[in-house]
Amino acid sequence: MAEATKKPRPEFRNIGLGQILFAYRLPLAGRVSIGHRVSGALLFLFLPFLLFLFDQSLTSELSFEVFRGFLSNIIVKLVVLVLGWAFLFHFCAGVRHLFMDFSHDLVSKEKGKSTSVVVVVISTILTIAFAAKLFGAF
Repeated sequence: MAEATKKPRPEFRNIGLGQILFAYRLPLAGRVSIGHRVSGALLFLFLPFLLFLFDQSLTSELSFEVFRGFLSNIIVKLVVLVLGWAFLFHFCAGVRHLFMDFSHDLVSKEKGKSTSVVVVVISTILTIAFAAKLFGAF
């Protein structure tokens, strides 16, 4: 009789990307961790493009002028801006991880949130400065 009154066991199923992104409310430290991975993957995938741009800027004066003409396209500027954000965010989050490795006091929940805020703020400020320079504000 005791078996008849038991609640059915819950079913655990694999969750999809949509549930991770929209159904669960991750803390800021979790979002920064995912952003660190996404920015690293983005940098890895666009490494040939970045090396091409670097090669074109250093080969000769003529190739540098071609590079400047290529970079004047708005779509290329937006791609470079996204890659700039990826580099700056990945760098700041990597420095955060290094500090967490050196000082285990930073691994607590409160310090994780505060260092995540620092990463987001600093990378945003640096990305805005990079965007201003890229689009000719100064």
